[in-house]
Amino acid sequence: MKQLVAIIFIFNFYIATTLHAQEIAILKYGGGGDWYANPTALPNLIKYCNQQLRTTIDPKPKTVEVGSPNIFQYPFLHMTGHGNIFFTQEEAENLRTYLLAGGFLHIDDNYGMEPYLRKELAKVFPDKELTELGADHPIFRQQFQFPKGLPKIHEHDGKRPQAFGIFDQNRLILLFTFESDLGDGWEDPEVHNDPKEVRLKALQMGANIISYVFKS
Repeated sequence: MKQLVAIIFIFNFYIATTLHAQEIAILKYGGGGDWYANPTALPNLIKYCNQQLRTTIDPKPKTVEVGSPNIFQYPFLHMTGHGNIFFTQEEAENLRTYLLAGGFLHIDDNYGMEPYLRKELAKVFPDKELTELGADHPIFRQQFQFPKGLPKIHEHDGKRPQAFGIFDQNRLILLFTFESDLGDGWEDPEVHNDPKEVRLKALQMGANIISYVFKS
């Protein structure tokens, strides 16, 4: 059954990218954390990508639960929040199957989710660890150039921004952006009152992530 689901996902991914019927989704998780944070972020990033990259992503991102078979409809999932995260074993297995079958998950720490996330990712990939990406990784050199790696959007604890990944056979299948808070930079300008140049950096880095996933 799991192999059949994986085959169906690969077929749907091929149709989506070939016919340009691209969709991305927000990942809904348990544990009490605010998975719904930054409601204007992903729509703004999609609009920017459709304008700058000429993608044809549905302007209204869907919401999908971790344990749902519907995650296999989307080649790209986005996850964010501030607090606790919890995956059941069934949800962890579903997410693992999705990622190994060709899916991609971007997790953007909106501040405070990192310790909970690491614990839950160990359920998804007990045999893999988050690895920091170097500034020379291709994800930083798509249409927009980030020679120093992940940009800093919000200060939080004043730590340097870091991008971590999980790989399968040299393919980046999961990206975790930490101490950057790209999603805040994608939000409507009046939400955080970030300078225009800061928002632009966030949108450009987000566009690089989208570009990297859809090209891979």
